[in-house]
Amino acid sequence: MNETRIKNTVLMGLAIVALLLLDSCSSTKEVEQMSVEKRYANAKTFFNDRDYLQAYEEFRIVTLQYQGNALANDAQYYMGECRFKREEYILAAYEYDVLIRTMPTSPYVAKARYSKALCYFRMSPSFNLDQNYSKQAIDEFQSFIEYCPTDSLVTDAEKKIGELNTKLAQKEYENGVTYMHMEYFKSAAASFDHVVEKYHDTQYAEQAQLRKAESQLMRNRPHDAKTEIDKFFSKYPSSQWKSDAERVRGEIISRLNSSPPEAKNPEANPSH
Repeated sequence: MNETRIKNTVLMGLAIVALLLLDSCSSTKEVEQMSVEKRYANAKTFFNDRDYLQAYEEFRIVTLQYQGNALANDAQYYMGECRFKREEYILAAYEYDVLIRTMPTSPYVAKARYSKALCYFRMSPSFNLDQNYSKQAIDEFQSFIEYCPTDSLVTDAEKKIGELNTKLAQKEYENGVTYMHMEYFKSAAASFDHVVEKYHDTQYAEQAQLRKAESQLMRNRPHDAKTEIDKFFSKYPSSQWKSDAERVRGEIISRLNSSPPEAKNPEANPSH
């Protein structure tokens, strides 16, 4: 009795396996027979229905089975779009990069360059965190502008570069302020100088110029401090920080007048 039951179970299992194999062969045959246009259309339907995971798989089949076909190039771009829509920005950037590197004649290359930059822009964190993604986004937007200077998205790319530079300037400026509180005046001066030189077109350059003069004064370098405060008044004659700047200039002049000639420009604390 047990042997009969075991045999029946085995036979039933074999029958199920056979049915699955037949179904698999039938499905494989159907996939093989489907034209690239039909497969691509199916993928676009899933994409338009916001089923991005299924759309990605369909586009991937197009790129694998119909390499060299123009629709395979288009499918590669939409693979990136599917990842982007799912907020999988690292994976999306990879898919766009595949198109850029391996399909340079595709009409989607310009969009892929912009979208790749946009991936890093979306991952750019608040100013107080690590800014590697911000820097990567700037590099990618600049690459897009260089390769596609007449594209309609150039203006938007330039705007986003400005936003990212402002964020980087804020981080560097706040680093300088922190160094000032810690009395690391040399490091503070370097941070403020970086803002003034590299991010001169951001809103933080004005404050950085003033704080640079102040940090030089705190280093007991009144001559350097006077040079910097003079630059401030020359660059920003109508500054909202003018009263603070007048105070700093007064302290600088007082320090210069009270210091003996041979000690007017020493390092009070070289390590700071």
